[in-house]
Amino acid sequence: MKVLCYSSFTFSYLNRARVLFQTLRRFHPEWELVALITDKPPAGFRFDPAKEPFDRVVWAQDLGIPDFQAWLFKHDVVEVCTAVKGPFIHQACGSGADAVIYLDPDTALFASLAPLEAWLEDHDILLTPHLIDPNDTPESIADNDLSASRTGIFNLGFVAIRTTGEGARFARWWNDRLLDWCYDDMPAGLFVDQRWCDHVPALFDKVKVVRDPGYNVASWNLSTRTVAVQKDGQVTVNGAPLRFWHFTKLGPTGDAMTKKYGGTNFPVYEVWSWYKRQVTKAADSAIPERWWAYGAYSDGTPIEKAHRVLYRQRADLQMAFPDPFVAGEGGYSQWLEREGL
Repeated sequence: MKVLCYSSFTFSYLNRARVLFQTLRRFHPEWELVALITDKPPAGFRFDPAKEPFDRVVWAQDLGIPDFQAWLFKHDVVEVCTAVKGPFIHQACGSGADAVIYLDPDTALFASLAPLEAWLEDHDILLTPHLIDPNDTPESIADNDLSASRTGIFNLGFVAIRTTGEGARFARWWNDRLLDWCYDDMPAGLFVDQRWCDHVPALFDKVKVVRDPGYNVASWNLSTRTVAVQKDGQVTVNGAPLRFWHFTKLGPTGDAMTKKYGGTNFPVYEVWSWYKRQVTKAADSAIPERWWAYGAYSDGTPIEKAHRVLYRQRADLQMAFPDPFVAGEGGYSQWLEREGL
């Protein structure tokens, strides 16, 4: 089976992506590894894809998204890095690959993902839910069950499809939804790509919900998963091999939630500490923290989230300012200033 595996990120997450692709290289040197980047390199940083642990780069502006500058402006950094996942996976169905796998940049492999390939012989779509076992304390239910109810039953830090049949049909549908409706707007029933995939088991056939505890381990499911290190060094989760861990919210928030639900399960902290060391090692001091080329107008003024939301809500503004990033006379930012917004 020819497998294409991709991740979507900006340069501020290049260190995490490097760790992911290094682990993918280790366990799956036969897969094609693709970096999907919605960004431009910061001044002073020389980006050489040939020296990176992936096979090639696809730039978001090359996906053929109509009116790309206007479309991009409607999204914040998380929204847009999620939104481009749809066009890429849809287009990858015509790339010659038999299967396409997406992994978030803040994940890392600890064992082979060969079982995914085996499952894709019989299923066209693979998804991992946030939870595979019920929580039983009021606190864990409030933190984890209700969070999944708000943000989506499935965690879209992972998805795998066959590039034909129901997999291709899903990719086209996901492309269409994410181009127009990939926003963090919970009151409207949206949480980027995730809430859409609540519909997948109802809309598509040949869907497998992966309930193996070794996949997509994260702070939100540690309350029901016990991590152990065997004598041979293999890491297990509830007795099954750890396949990949999702190190979400690296920093104080991730630390707090990991500590809260890791408790006295000390191997959890060994894994977390290993990941932090790898990310630090993969970092480049030439990339400013939180760098994103599309986070500011052309004059360097940071773009407020409210300015993006207003722009996406009003067709007249989109018509008047086809490239809203352009600052200065006749630009969107000047119009906002005149309006007192």
